[in-house]
Amino acid sequence: MKADLFSYPTPFTPPTTEDDDLSVLRLTRSRRVGPATFHRMMQEHGTARAALAALPEVAKAAGVVEYTPFPEEAARAEIKAGRRAGATLICFGSPAYPRLLAQIPDAPPLLWALGDTSLLHRPIIALVGARNASSLGLRMARRMAEELGAEGITIASGLARGIDAAAHTAALPTGTIAVQAGGIDVIYPRENETLAAQIAQSGLRLSEHPPGQQPQARHFPQRNRIISGLASAVVVIEAATKSGSLITARDALDQGRDVMAVPGHPMDGRAGGCNMLIRDGATLVRGAQDVLASLAAVPTPVAQSQCAAPASLRAPRNARDEAGAKASADAIAAQITTCLGPNPVAEDQVIRDLCVDAARFARALVTLEIEGRVQRHPGGLISLPA
Repeated sequence: MKADLFSYPTPFTPPTTEDDDLSVLRLTRSRRVGPATFHRMMQEHGTARAALAALPEVAKAAGVVEYTPFPEEAARAEIKAGRRAGATLICFGSPAYPRLLAQIPDAPPLLWALGDTSLLHRPIIALVGARNASSLGLRMARRMAEELGAEGITIASGLARGIDAAAHTAALPTGTIAVQAGGIDVIYPRENETLAAQIAQSGLRLSEHPPGQQPQARHFPQRNRIISGLASAVVVIEAATKSGSLITARDALDQGRDVMAVPGHPMDGRAGGCNMLIRDGATLVRGAQDVLASLAAVPTPVAQSQCAAPASLRAPRNARDEAGAKASADAIAAQITTCLGPNPVAEDQVIRDLCVDAARFARALVTLEIEGRVQRHPGGLISLPA
């Protein structure tokens, strides 16, 4: 999460007990609470328990009647199902949560982890690419994963067929992380069940979804932003011009990660996406040594700076400013909806365009999201509802 983008007077308190984890899970699964809203509620109220208590009033203020947070019984059932699958719950803010992933604006509030969680704290590079990969592309993925693994780097990918599966398999001896689009106990595609079992034994599987959740189309872009968020860099090995791997690359750029691509023959459709990335500025890499050399010159991802705001839109200093603050919040909400359309745009760009105080913008956006007047997309993008 961008710590300097959203500043609130109440400090965030990391979860420390099972009850805290339960509250985080309930808040995360509550209706109309996406990752960005979760983070804003936590920053506003300090703890998940306090945010849960405030959620009905926030919903009521947004015009949502009879709002009830996710039931405690259902949350306990999810925890029981996760443990039954052998998984561990990692909540945002806990020491086990991966540092780089925590920096992205829509970091998952919780992760179900099955396997060696120490891999989350090693250097990570994501290798992604075509499902219908060529034999040359598969060979490149295996070789790059093996050589990067030998340098102490963990390989992250999406457990898909093709490039993903080849990279995971080659990195099993040195460490690999598979991010799943469904529940931690639901393997997709089914042909990778044996590989998934091997990763659980010697690597790590991750999912932000409840155990038993079948993967749906919208889950794959959500998964992709976790793959790129975990990594210092994303390497694309074969991808068509409309490949899902390009979504991962776009997420990586939004997150301040380095994007690299392996070039291919112009007549091969599976190389079109990689060649396009290189044309648009991605680093051309021919193997692991090129990746390592490029990373040596890349600074750690940092948060973007906050836009300066007019005094009229800054947080009020005392109770006499409350009425003005309410009017200002309504004005910001109106400006947000006016400047948005059906095509997603970056939230940071909207803040810069409106030149409003980021904290006030964040509060207004929470209300708009709960009202259903704004829709969120992976990569920190927002739009009017389709």
